[in-house]
Amino acid sequence: MASRVSLKAKGKSAKGPKADEKSTVKCLKEWSTWAMKKAKVITHYGFIPLVIIIGMNSEPKPQLAQLISPI
Repeated sequence: MASRVSLKAKGKSAKGPKADEKSTVKCLKEWSTWAMKKAKVITHYGFIPLVIIIGMNSEPKPQLAQLISPI
């Protein structure tokens, strides 16, 4: 019969996540923060041009001045 291998570490057991898990979580948080900042900038500067492009491709085709003017 084969002997079982124990995966427990000898000595003091660390409570909480391991160091590599901490770095993975930290990296994930940094990446998500970076991605959200970029998405905010893209949304901020891209929304009005997107509306204008969609408006110019609709029927009936308005002039650019008609899309931009508030009247």
